[in-house]
Amino acid sequence: MKIAVTGSSGLIGTELTASLRADGHDVITLVRRTPRTATEHRWDPAHRQVPAGLLDDVDAVVNLAGVGIGDKRWTASYKREVLDSRVDSTATISQALADAVRADPSRPRTLLSASAVGYYGDTGDRTVDETAPSGTGFLADVCRQWEAATEPAQAAGVRVALLRTGLVLARGGLLKKLAPLFKLALGGKLGSGAQYWPWISLRDEVAAIRFLLEHPVSGPVNLTGPVPVTNAEFTAAMASVVHRPAVVQVPGFALSIVLGDFAQEGVLGGQRAVPAALAAAGFRHADTDVTSALRSALG
Repeated sequence: MKIAVTGSSGLIGTELTASLRADGHDVITLVRRTPRTATEHRWDPAHRQVPAGLLDDVDAVVNLAGVGIGDKRWTASYKREVLDSRVDSTATISQALADAVRADPSRPRTLLSASAVGYYGDTGDRTVDETAPSGTGFLADVCRQWEAATEPAQAAGVRVALLRTGLVLARGGLLKKLAPLFKLALGGKLGSGAQYWPWISLRDEVAAIRFLLEHPVSGPVNLTGPVPVTNAEFTAAMASVVHRPAVVQVPGFALSIVLGDFAQEGVLGGQRAVPAALAAAGFRHADTDVTSALRSALG
């Protein structure tokens, strides 16, 4: 297959691109800087620009672009950047795919577009699958607009799957921040610890995306592990993997002081999300419990 990837320099994009190329797929990447290789192509999602004809012979696009949700404190300007970076990139790639369909209607095309389990808001201990409605809050609003930006591709007949991803467990991302604390026995529950953290291992994230490239699944797809855990359970598993106690508890008000609005939605809230659509399509996780996923991620 010929596959275009946006957000290819991120945690998921880097692993996905390497995996696809290792298996002989023709992968091009869309970058916002000056291209360094023949497989890189410059685009400008802020101005809705993609090189003309770039996607005409592409079979699928995996759209992972967007600034990190928790990379900075949630100021008004950064919240706008979080939203715009996702909506602009998705709308741009969706329109480019729609244009490619008009250029060659005979070629089947697929768009796998990133989203997040934040779509459901804070679900407490209520289990949610892809049929659940959207929740409330900033992240839920971002996800609604993010997913809606795929409309041009859907209207053109492109198969669109919305990748509602949970916490991806790998050496980078969340674990890069947590692992050093746990190894120093400074890790512990965040807030009450009762909030659910819908995790997925990086290898299952990549495997699920590759599975969706080849299987005719459309609509929302939860990319999470089969058994979501609470923050307290995650903490206990993390402590077990690094062979350290986890007795520190960080109160919610302290997190709010340090992290601002992100604390409530990104840390103290959560989703008990399950991957029903993946399971129904026949996908099987390599990491079925959080302890094995953490052990694999941390080596």
